[in-house]
Amino acid sequence: MSSWKVSEPALDLNSCAREPIRTPGAIQPYGLILVLDPATLRVKERALSRPDLIETFGDPLGQTVDVVLGATLAACRPTLEALKPDTSQFLGTHTIGEHGRHQVLAHRTGNDLIVELEEPVSGEPGSLEDLYPAIRRFMGAIERVASTQELCELAAVQIRELTGFDRTLVYQFDKEWNGAVVAEEGNGVLPSYLDLRFPESDIPAQARALYRQNRVRLIADSDYQAVPLVRDAANADAPPTDLSPSMLRSVSPVHLQYMRNMGTGASMSVSLLREGELWGLISCHNQAPKRVPYHVRTACEFIGQILSLQITLKERAAVVEERIARRAIQVRLLGRMAGDQDFMAALGRDQQSLLALTQSAGAAIVHRGECILHGECPDEPQVMSLVQWLTAQQHDGDLVCTDRLPLEWAPADAFADVASGVLAISISQIHDSYVLWFRPEVVRTVRWGGDPRKEDTGLPLSPRTSFEGWKETVRKQSLPWNDVDRDAALELRTAIVDIVLRKAEEMAALNEQLLRSNKELEAFSYSVSHDLRAPFRHIVGYSELLWASAGERLNDSEKRFLDTIVESAQSAGTLVDDLLSFSQMGRSTMGQIAMDMTALVEDVRHKLDMEYDGRAIHWVVPHLPRVQADPGMLRLVWQNLLSNAIKFTRDTPNTVIEVGHYRTDTENVFYVQDNGCGFDMRYVDKLFGVFQRLHHADEYEGTGIGLANVHRIITRHGGRTWAEGQVGVGAKFYFTIPFATGDKV
Repeated sequence: MSSWKVSEPALDLNSCAREPIRTPGAIQPYGLILVLDPATLRVKERALSRPDLIETFGDPLGQTVDVVLGATLAACRPTLEALKPDTSQFLGTHTIGEHGRHQVLAHRTGNDLIVELEEPVSGEPGSLEDLYPAIRRFMGAIERVASTQELCELAAVQIRELTGFDRTLVYQFDKEWNGAVVAEEGNGVLPSYLDLRFPESDIPAQARALYRQNRVRLIADSDYQAVPLVRDAANADAPPTDLSPSMLRSVSPVHLQYMRNMGTGASMSVSLLREGELWGLISCHNQAPKRVPYHVRTACEFIGQILSLQITLKERAAVVEERIARRAIQVRLLGRMAGDQDFMAALGRDQQSLLALTQSAGAAIVHRGECILHGECPDEPQVMSLVQWLTAQQHDGDLVCTDRLPLEWAPADAFADVASGVLAISISQIHDSYVLWFRPEVVRTVRWGGDPRKEDTGLPLSPRTSFEGWKETVRKQSLPWNDVDRDAALELRTAIVDIVLRKAEEMAALNEQLLRSNKELEAFSYSVSHDLRAPFRHIVGYSELLWASAGERLNDSEKRFLDTIVESAQSAGTLVDDLLSFSQMGRSTMGQIAMDMTALVEDVRHKLDMEYDGRAIHWVVPHLPRVQADPGMLRLVWQNLLSNAIKFTRDTPNTVIEVGHYRTDTENVFYVQDNGCGFDMRYVDKLFGVFQRLHHADEYEGTGIGLANVHRIITRHGGRTWAEGQVGVGAKFYFTIPFATGDKV
């Protein structure tokens, strides 16, 4: 047989979190443990605190449960055989010869069956029924308690009454696993720790995991000598035995030193769970060593379970009430938003509700480049800088929140007094649009149980020796955001997105309706324009015949009337021709070919010679690239642009008309520039609309359709049109042809 060695490492807090606390290889000296093979119920490992048991009954190694310890456990065989993995079972009280009655528990873990026998405690109750009156008083008292704080205070009193410890604390964890003492009951032997905080390192993560698994843990003497587990030779190379569920499991030497530094000779803890997660502990301390009998521990565990349920119920009820209140606020905000065209502006019209939704002191709405502030906020440039920082961060989901913004983003230090905390929701996947809530800095004093800071002394770290109250002033932090705050913000975001989508659907339906109307209008204008061409030509033709046949008999007034009829009919005919051309641009099929833009411009310019006959125009036409486009349509574009340049430079001496070109990464850009009368940029948006004129018809002839045709043609090629101008200086008209064009109707 071989002994599983109990390691004696240096007390180093850095390794404390990695200690094998589940497999210590030893037990506390208040009983014995037998590790059985579940298939044969033969002992393969044992730890006995009293050597005389071996003298009396022989070494248990290799014995079956029927004969071990003088057949004390023979009656337990059926229960042990039926025990399921990862379960425990109380096997009752059994007498081991002259060594007294022992409380017997069995645990099934993996490939091991652990039987632990606890030595008797003087004066221990015979059963849990003996403790029922105390449990009943506690259950009656909690019905009259309104708050979680009162529950904890009641539990501290009841647990100390049951166990007789010098001090009982209720210890609650925060989100960073620091603990705070929220309730205390003591007899004055040990100092008070009420309201003190203890750092996360006092209870490492693996220890917290064990607290979730085992609701009660007892260390009866901080100076105990551990009893090693001894295994038979056949199991010498097996992995260390997992003693997690065992009450007698030996604990970390670091923790024992921690207890001694705290001045406690014994401790017991009862876990408090909320929905499966560790909420806190009931922590009991005694100056002298102290054993707690099994039935008393069971009663404490029962009280801990009741307290856990009550804490869960009261906190859940408080959350439900708060959620209902926030939902009512949200309904008010949505009512305002849904009934307003500018729903984002409507969101800010009820400032009180907007701030109450997340219990904030200030809020900002950033949308479409605008920033609207409400309540106590950073100024607009600071908010816009914050939005840029938020956009650049990689966040999970559409919500960002922190209660220590200056520590995460240094520029926030400038406005920590009003915005140490920020909760932000993104309301657009395309634009930097956010709703942000702010909470101010809350300067507070935190009392720690000793200085939580670790000093680098160059020596191995050991458990701290001071538990005197140590004050820390916390700055540049706000009150923390809770789940209710975050959920209220996310629900508002969902509502805003729904409103945006609904308005987008309404806009899409309206656009579809407009598209149908436009197509019907195009068809109508094509039909009317086509049908009107002949009557206007007849009017002009017959008027000219009348002039030829009766001109000598007409007086001056009648001749003027006839001239007006011809002029008006010709003008109307031109308008009809332009309308017909415009409607055809939206109906005709595009035939794109590679074409020489320089040759096209020169050809159009020569065909316009008659329009500037007798005028001196300086033309600047460089070499232009070949493009893929419809030649007929592009001819009409150049014809309109060059004709306009000729027309609007009519009164300009030293006329210069320049055709130009440059390239971007995606398109060819062409322009026509003149030094004519120009236009006012305030009206630039009207230029490419149908019948939109910036000059009176008496000054410059035209129908107001030419540039609309240009815009339609270029749009069908997938390009863009725009213009620049200055009154009395000139105008410059641009259009683009993408490298890969397509019909964009």
